[in-house]
Amino acid sequence: MLNLSKFSFYLLATLASFSLARTVNAEPSATLTVVVDGLRHKNGEVCLRIYSSEKGFPNSNTSEVQSGCTQITGSSVKKQFLGLKPGTYAVAVVDDQNGDHKLNKDFLGIPQEGFGISKNPTVSITTGTPKFRDASFVVRKNTTIKIVMKYSLDP
Repeated sequence: MLNLSKFSFYLLATLASFSLARTVNAEPSATLTVVVDGLRHKNGEVCLRIYSSEKGFPNSNTSEVQSGCTQITGSSVKKQFLGLKPGTYAVAVVDDQNGDHKLNKDFLGIPQEGFGISKNPTVSITTGTPKFRDASFVVRKNTTIKIVMKYSLDP
């Protein structure tokens, strides 16, 4: 009887150590802080989308990894995104004045609301919409990026 209880104790201890080992080897988590500067309006909200690949970047509202909006309170806003896996990401931002959570464009495809892209690439009729590779950056444990809003295409 004593041997059976010792066996049970060792079995439980072994199982517990496996579950603890799993916890220790959990995937690391990163925090991305995005600071958006150059806002022209004090009303509305800024909507941000984080992409982990070129799929849907920067216009799709279904292929992002995380997204969120924050109220505009001044010429700059800050938003944190928690629980990202360390890796390569790109961010698209919209100064959403009409509350539809997307970048409104005219019939030629020219933005009618403020917008921004991580790494602040040139956006013009010549360059077109930036590619993921031109806007992507590496997120580690705690990463902060700054995006400057644009209210027209670059010359």
